[in-house]
Amino acid sequence: MGRRSRKRRPSAARPAPVKQRAPASATATATEDKPLTRSEQRNAEARAKLVPLAPGQRPPAVTVAAVIALALGIGNLIAYAAGMTIDGKRPGVVSIAIPSVIMLVAGVGMWRAKYWAVLGFQAVLGILICYLALLLIRASNLLGFVVPIAIIVPGGFLFWKLVKSLARIQMPENPSRRPPA
Repeated sequence: MGRRSRKRRPSAARPAPVKQRAPASATATATEDKPLTRSEQRNAEARAKLVPLAPGQRPPAVTVAAVIALALGIGNLIAYAAGMTIDGKRPGVVSIAIPSVIMLVAGVGMWRAKYWAVLGFQAVLGILICYLALLLIRASNLLGFVVPIAIIVPGGFLFWKLVKSLARIQMPENPSRRPPA
């Protein structure tokens, strides 16, 4: 084994570890010893421009996502009740019920503009987009290419619009982090 070509520094000469700063909040102001960085300033400005939702209001992207989720959940149940088959075989009740319930719960949650529902729907949408992108690798005909693209493009656009909607919905504050009253 070779030895290091440079001598090691004595422990006293080593630089002190750099302390990590907590991220600045939207209401944070620069102090004398810790001025805000440009990115923290831009983040604070972007947060200040966001208009909070009124009670009962939801962004248009969340409304579209809620309608899509409800339509998929109800559509799956209706198709199963009508005797749908996949490759000539009838799917099991559980394999239809679980995705349908997930979509129905997400749809109702998004209709009520709940943060967890939008975030969960985004996770499902992201997994679907990745899966369909992988299917493009195996596309052997035009239909195998067009169908995934026809879902990926609007799905990606909806995903992007839901990101800004999440900022307006605001994640609920953790009760353990609230200052004492």
